[in-house]
Amino acid sequence: MEFVSIDVTDGVAVLRLDRPKMNAISVQVQADLREAAAELTERDDVRAVVLWGGERVFAAGNDVKEMAEMTYSDMVKVSASVSSATTAIARIPKPVVAAVNGYALGGGCELALAADLRFAAEDAVFGQPEVLLGIIPGAGGTQRLTRLVGTAKAKDIIFTGRFVTADEALRIGMVDRVVPADQVLAEATAYAAQFSNAAALAIRAAKECIDRGSEVDLDTGLEIERQQFAGVFATEDRTRGITSFVEVGPGKATFVGR
Repeated sequence: MEFVSIDVTDGVAVLRLDRPKMNAISVQVQADLREAAAELTERDDVRAVVLWGGERVFAAGNDVKEMAEMTYSDMVKVSASVSSATTAIARIPKPVVAAVNGYALGGGCELALAADLRFAAEDAVFGQPEVLLGIIPGAGGTQRLTRLVGTAKAKDIIFTGRFVTADEALRIGMVDRVVPADQVLAEATAYAAQFSNAAALAIRAAKECIDRGSEVDLDTGLEIERQQFAGVFATEDRTRGITSFVEVGPGKATFVGR
């Protein structure tokens, strides 16, 4: 991977986007993100993921210079790559926390939206300014932002292309925690670390229920939940968890991820 790195410590993987100067998301970065997501999905030593762009900027957007040369025919071929990179991050079957310093704009904002939670620096700035270039978000912005903040707020942000400060993002539910800039990575990593010894298959099942259930009607969502609920009873962690609860009370089980 050319512009993405993975560093694993005690079950937490920091997935670092590193393409100077502003982490512009090119076709190569999209390919790197898909490759990284596949690796993180398969690695048993990874229980949670922190998505980070560095201390200066999360990602200022898709590579506009690269897109400027593309025709409609070109984009028809490339558009699937644009959305599949963020979808690959969203479908990592483990908790994913975006640690956002600086700008998260356009494709960068969409990448942050693909995480399960977002921790933002006090001076972080979000936005979907694509309309100011005569285009629209193409990596999930119209869909994931709407699901987070509601239709009217999403339309306001996307129609105007305006910037959203960290305080506003917290207020409207676009981010989940705002911390000093020099603590963003540490806070996100500390949060992710609580899953290092958790019941990995139960968390995987819960994420599947929430993500897939939000895409369907209630009855179908309940059926997804029913199947996943029954499924976790085949795991060793279920035996350990329930036995521990009965014998010594809640919160004392030791899980093995099987």
